Amino acid sequence: MTNTPLALSFVSADTEDAREAAAHLSALYGQERPEDADVVVALGGDGFMLQTLRETMGSGKRIYGMNRGTVGFLMNEYRDEGLRERIEAAIPETVRPLQMLALDAEGKESEALAINEVSLLRQSYQAAKIRISVDDKVRLEELICDGVMVATPAGSTAYNLSAHGPILPLDAPLLALTPVSPFRPRRWRGALLPDKATVRFDILEPEKRPVNAVADHTEIKSVISVTVRESVDKTVTVLFDESHSWNERILSEQFRY
Repeated sequence: MTNTPLALSFVSADTEDAREAAAHLSALYGQERPEDADVVVALGGDGFMLQTLRETMGSGKRIYGMNRGTVGFLMNEYRDEGLRERIEAAIPETVRPLQMLALDAEGKESEALAINEVSLLRQSYQAAKIRISVDDKVRLEELICDGVMVATPAGSTAYNLSAHGPILPLDAPLLALTPVSPFRPRRWRGALLPDKATVRFDILEPEKRPVNAVADHTEIKSVISVTVRESVDKTVTVLFDESHSWNERILSEQFRY
């Protein structure tokens, strides 16, 4: 009795390198529709990987990325040989997105998912003033800053890291709460929160100091309040090569100089 080979679906970013790689791999391994495949192979950079993860969220599909872009922290190295064997040996990691509920100045509520982070950013030359509550308890009465974010472990190496936030292992039950250029309190560097925590941001002086909220690539302008929590029912599985697992990447990133 022989095992049925993995059914693969190759999806690519809209770049020449990614499109050529998808055509080449499809000729080698066959091409299934994403909904019929065992594994979706995403070819591009981290931005395209995030798009693929959002599109397959909750579908039960496993996603294996190979880098054909300029940034590839979420991607495996591109090689065309032995792909099915690599995927079979890959380490699965479950990614759970953040759920953002934003109320804007016109009273409209908007929802969005974020795999990396939910960030609040000042809209004008005026610094933002934001009150921060965690699980209905005010923890910071007033943060004056350029912005603030809640990042997942998957997103901790992205914008969060650029803002000097902590890097989190993918399986850590934590969220990073990180300020962007804090002015008052100047020495506040953020917090690590349990992944079951609910974070609420209330914008102070919203007319004078307008703030936008961004969940990955979804932007809501002129928000009054934003609530962020980890999704309880949506997940996606990402596959990493055994020789270069997510935890190995996290360790390597922390020892870079």
